[in-house]
Amino acid sequence: MGRYVRYADHQRWQDLANLFTPDGTFTPHKPDGSAWLHMEGREEIAATVGASGGPGVTLIHHLFSDEIDVDSATDAHGVWAMEDIVTRPEDAPVSEAIPFRGMHGFGHYHARFVKTDGTWHIAELKQTRLRLDFTT
Repeated sequence: MGRYVRYADHQRWQDLANLFTPDGTFTPHKPDGSAWLHMEGREEIAATVGASGGPGVTLIHHLFSDEIDVDSATDAHGVWAMEDIVTRPEDAPVSEAIPFRGMHGFGHYHARFVKTDGTWHIAELKQTRLRLDFTT
């Protein structure tokens, strides 16, 4: 997960997507528990998450309190407390997927990992939210 947030902060979208299995999923949720988006596969993850970045966009992610359980030689799961800040330029377009100029969020990442060919990949990533503060 450390690589995930580092790649996100540096807007390295394809590197971030390659942390997932080819059919991996990423589902961020709203504080009410409903899914904000659901992405399937590396290309969709790279394109969708990548839309949050771009020139003038600042991304900051922090992870805390990691809980990791190794279930077998090839399966593991974990939970990380998280905080993220996204700041977009004043002239950045607002859309249904990104309905804000600034965001400060708090919550958790829940990940399921699989090891293939000696490398761990994210098979499923769910982001749950405790709080989201927006500026428009």
